Amino acid sequence: MRYWQWRLSVFVAACAVPAYWLYQAWIFALGPDPGKVLVDRLGLGTLVLLLITLAMTPLQRMSGWPGFISVRRQLGLWCFTYVALHMLAYSFFILGFDWAQLGVELVKRPYIIVGALGFVGLLMLAVTSNRYSQRRLGSRWKKLHRLVYVILGLGLLHMLWIVRADLKEWAVYASIGVVLLGLRVPFVAQRLKGSFKPRATSREL
Repeated sequence: MRYWQWRLSVFVAACAVPAYWLYQAWIFALGPDPGKVLVDRLGLGTLVLLLITLAMTPLQRMSGWPGFISVRRQLGLWCFTYVALHMLAYSFFILGFDWAQLGVELVKRPYIIVGALGFVGLLMLAVTSNRYSQRRLGSRWKKLHRLVYVILGLGLLHMLWIVRADLKEWAVYASIGVVLLGLRVPFVAQRLKGSFKPRATSREL
């Protein structure tokens, strides 16, 4: 397998972070309400992984190193794993698996609907991330996976709704998202190709 060390590093890091959070929650190092903090961290981890996944293509274009693309799908699947854990933690720690309470939560906190739409979008991308789906869908596969830009918008809106009182951290993630989307503009993307490659210098005679 090409770049197996790079792939293994991504795997270990992605596994270690939520495991460490669970350990902190177990020993109550996350404060008086570790369940809620864990839910929030898993949600933020989903957004961070989504931004990292979107950064792989621009980094590959700038550096010419195919290793970035080799882990893009892996990162995308980890992004879905984190959002699934986020949903599971919310169901356990916040709802207590009391689905009757969910209706009350949706009325009081409509940002949950936005987050659920983002989850459905990531589910669609995860299910169709394999080569069989690529062959089956053909040109429609790329169109479907452009849904990731909508998902990014939903994720940022979900976070904005939650952190309304303090927008500094949200502005950082939103700015990174805007930059990553801007790097996909055809003119900008064309200029990025090989921009980090060292230019060959002519030898002096």
